[in-house]
Amino acid sequence: MISRAANAATELLRVDPIACDGRGLCAEMLPELITPDDWGFPIIRDDAVPAHLLGDARATIRACPKLALRLEHRQGGIQDRRGPGPGAGSSTGAGRHGRLT
Repeated sequence: MISRAANAATELLRVDPIACDGRGLCAEMLPELITPDDWGFPIIRDDAVPAHLLGDARATIRACPKLALRLEHRQGGIQDRRGPGPGAGSSTGAGRHGRLT
């Protein structure tokens, strides 16, 4: 039997490090989950966003001037990842040009 906790949906706060320019607004708005590094770039806790902070997290995402924050949805603790993972295709023995070696 699968427990409810295993199927529970969670939200994770994520930052796009390319888009972020380290203004620090997010760390000011949501210090429970975000701390700035020495240059002002956010360090985000890797835990699920607690239910009581979801509203604050969404407000922080909307306030980001560079649109660098997002909530990532996970179902049952499994992240929805699309595309091939690391090493995809390496088990076929195909060489550099797709020929078997």
